[in-house]
Amino acid sequence: MTTHHRTCHLCEANCGVLVDVEDDRISAIRGDDNDPLSLGYICPKAYAMKDLHEDPDRLVRPMIKREGEWHEAAWDEAVAFAADGIHRVQREHGVSGMASYLGNPSAHHLAAILGGSTFLKALGSKVRFSASSVDQFPRMLAAYFIFGAQLGVPVPDLERTEHLVIMGANPLVSNGSLMTAPGMKRRLREIRERGGKVVVIDPRRTETAKAADEHVFLRPGTDALLMLAIIHVLFAEGLVSLGKCEHRVDGVARLREQAAGFAPELVAEACGIDAATIRRLACEFARAESSAFYSRIGTCVQSYGTLASYLVDVVNILCGRIDRPGGMMFPQPAVPLSSRGHYAKWHSRVRGIPEFGGEIPAATMAEEIETPGQGQIHGIFTLAGNPVLSCPNGTRLDAAFASLDFMVSVDPALNETTRHADVILPPRRTLEDGNYSAVLLQLAVRDTAKFSPAVFEPTPDSKNEWEILGALTAAVAERRERDGDEDGAKRARTMADTFFAKPLEEMLGALVAAGPYGITLQDLMDNPSGMDFGALKEGGLDRLRGHEDKKLHLTHQEIDAELVALRADLEAGEIRGVSLPASSPGNSSSTEDGFLLIGRRQLRSNNSWMHNCPTLIKGRNRCTLLMNVADAARLGVSDGQNVQVRSRVGEVRVPVEITDDMMDGVVSLPHGFGHSRPGIRAKLAAENAGVSMNDLTDDAALEGLMGNGVLTAVPVSVSH
Repeated sequence: MTTHHRTCHLCEANCGVLVDVEDDRISAIRGDDNDPLSLGYICPKAYAMKDLHEDPDRLVRPMIKREGEWHEAAWDEAVAFAADGIHRVQREHGVSGMASYLGNPSAHHLAAILGGSTFLKALGSKVRFSASSVDQFPRMLAAYFIFGAQLGVPVPDLERTEHLVIMGANPLVSNGSLMTAPGMKRRLREIRERGGKVVVIDPRRTETAKAADEHVFLRPGTDALLMLAIIHVLFAEGLVSLGKCEHRVDGVARLREQAAGFAPELVAEACGIDAATIRRLACEFARAESSAFYSRIGTCVQSYGTLASYLVDVVNILCGRIDRPGGMMFPQPAVPLSSRGHYAKWHSRVRGIPEFGGEIPAATMAEEIETPGQGQIHGIFTLAGNPVLSCPNGTRLDAAFASLDFMVSVDPALNETTRHADVILPPRRTLEDGNYSAVLLQLAVRDTAKFSPAVFEPTPDSKNEWEILGALTAAVAERRERDGDEDGAKRARTMADTFFAKPLEEMLGALVAAGPYGITLQDLMDNPSGMDFGALKEGGLDRLRGHEDKKLHLTHQEIDAELVALRADLEAGEIRGVSLPASSPGNSSSTEDGFLLIGRRQLRSNNSWMHNCPTLIKGRNRCTLLMNVADAARLGVSDGQNVQVRSRVGEVRVPVEITDDMMDGVVSLPHGFGHSRPGIRAKLAAENAGVSMNDLTDDAALEGLMGNGVLTAVPVSVSH
């Protein structure tokens, strides 16, 4: 038996694992006690690394669709077919007639991270989408506004904080999210054991809430109102103390004026939290010896997502918690991937949504495909993505993909999205490649570095994403050269000959050598459990490549406009068209059969790509609609009964799970299910299909500044 050191690549946690191999098969997977970040912790997903490696439905050969039928093909033939299609679309409809979508797993694999970004430069299209615009861009836009860098997202110093507030996040299940933090149950326990306090604010009593000292129900979509009320209290009680930000932050006085109209008494009814509790939460946070306020996806995917995320940063700034031990700090990774980014340099063709970092939101994808005219999308390239299940109004997007002239997917799965492709180029199994978590370690709660060598020899005639996209880039360059497209040919040829010509590990070695710790790739290989560079370090504000004046900017006309809109909404009794409750705080906000739908994440799942794993899908049905006990009694619904859930754009039928963990008037569906569409190749997933929450989410409802789809506080009706 041989034991291999590896980092689990199946979610953001980055857990260190030991993979035992006997007779060329995985015999066991264990946590690595010596991994400096995870300290031996693993969740059930780690065991599914074996399932994914051995998945009988995984594509291992390139596939070409001819007359509606899939056929295996040799690599040269498939790459040529893909390049021909890409070139044809761009020749007939312009460079941006060929769009792209990068999915969540691409951030977990070095070959996909570097290969994907390099290929998109060669492709040249400005019409780019990614999973980031589904769930995290508002958080990144807030960082761009304040800190001057879209990747300048601070994370809680969990090892030293005495008071942690978590809003719209469930890190016991996600192990972070824009916060790489494996073993959150232990981390929260340690905060409490040293006399600290953990508070969770969420419309559901989540797994994290049950491990906290206090849980506070918050009506979905009202996070920005709550944060403004907290800011109001900080000023009113004289609790503002900027700390290291004292001489590098602007707009504080203006912010005080803006928050004056959002006293706790004015927002309490809308939020479902009484004014006294709001005041106490604000005072406890500000008066703690150290504290950190962390928010995540539930805050991002609402109609005021950027504003709410911005206000969370503001609270941390006003209380002097930025770049301070025990507060919100900036990791110093061994491979920095700093990006200042840009915003609103151009706008989407149909609805005029501003770009961010060169992308437009995936919620606009269907309309950009369907709407005729110059700039219409006629083809798309996808990498490790399944937007039909991941993006708002999946039914509409499904139909839009079916109408494309050409589609190429680099993906190991024949899923709800790639079934529309004309050619699929499947990368080799992940455990047959070395890996470094360049993106996830940017956001880790401790500075560490680890290289994971391959566990198995590569399968003959297999390629990783770096090799696939390098071959595709060279093939596209050849076709542009043949047709006399000098600029396009030069762009693609430069990428093919300058970057893709280098082995991936050589690229990684150069990135590590350019980092802050003076280490080499060999140093990483000599430390198979990983290298520990210690707790998060002060000085992050100075390390940021942010605003040119080195200050933190709290004044932005875009934020001002959102504040004005929110104030008008509060006075009108709605949040961007969704009515606020007329009842008193703590009482049901539902009327008749009307509810607000929120999503949820589960420990045995990660988006849409783990439901074909026997280890994870076994057991009880997890695709259920969570509903409060009182709401179920009012509707006459019993536990396990199938109900019809309807929104403006669709309807699904799903069993109810009755629980007192839900806020009155709020129901919850997990995301990532809905494997009932024909033409997929995932036997277990199809047998446990469930329903897709994104057949209910509305692509007409967009976040105010970023234009992300609104995935929470979705108005639905429930009937039986």
